Amino acid sequence: MADVYQALSSSVRRDILALLKKQDLSAGDIAEQLDVGRSTLSGHLNVLKSADLVATQRQGTTIMYSLKTSVVEDVLNQLYSLFSKDNKE
Repeated sequence: MADVYQALSSSVRRDILALLKKQDLSAGDIAEQLDVGRSTLSGHLNVLKSADLVATQRQGTTIMYSLKTSVVEDVLNQLYSLFSKDNKE
């Protein structure tokens, strides 16, 4: 789970996840909407894939990225239980 939190520590990666929440996108589509270089974007996408926050699917020569909502939901549930009043002693 540490890799998920590390992946979420970057505002650029959070921005990527916000874009993917709306729709599946290619790296080119993401790059058009964010102010980052393509090699930097590639690194961010690799971190998100390694943390299992995004899935990829090849469509011809294009790789489409999508948000893995089940993993995001698990992280949110863990954070909620960590900070909920029911969990305090």
